[in-house]
Amino acid sequence: MTSAYHYIREAWKKPDDKLQKQRILEWRQDASVVRLERPTRLDRARSLGYKAKQGFLVARVKVKRGGRLRELFKAGRKPRKMRRMKIVSRNYQSIAEERANNKFHNFEVLNSYWVAKDGIYYWYEVILIDPHHPVIKADKNLKWVSNMKGRIYRGLTSSARKSRSLRGKGKGYEKSRPSKKSNLLRKWHKSGKKGSYRSL
Repeated sequence: MTSAYHYIREAWKKPDDKLQKQRILEWRQDASVVRLERPTRLDRARSLGYKAKQGFLVARVKVKRGGRLRELFKAGRKPRKMRRMKIVSRNYQSIAEERANNKFHNFEVLNSYWVAKDGIYYWYEVILIDPHHPVIKADKNLKWVSNMKGRIYRGLTSSARKSRSLRGKGKGYEKSRPSKKSNLLRKWHKSGKKGSYRSL
């Protein structure tokens, strides 16, 4: 027997344009991080670990699209290669998770999923858990969060691991572990080069 979540998932593959436009018009006026009563995509939230119980929180995060720019140079001489474009080396989803955790700093990020986009913004919904809540501590499948402090800041969520190339194993991922920077440092020291290594 097909579950209700299957039909929700199928509906989100081709969302209604009118409804989506109406949502985006409303969401544009909202703040960057908004606390929600319930997830917009229930099927996706449930598949990523959301439960309608105490200790859970869902937040919708608005992230601006396009490249990242540094602050304007006010004065002084600058190298010719100095540019305002900032190389972040992270995906928008992990940035949204971090902003949600900054807003609700007593919570830990469990996971997140895409909701909508337009020409200016991306919207993600982030699932957060209160690690000190007695209901979470009593749940044998969720109590591991109590020992995981600052998951998003250490790049341990699914989207952060993706930007660190840690989702795959084996052939093609040899230089991803323990990290890309560690491998570059190993090469640097092995070659016997002198001088300080530039931070990536």
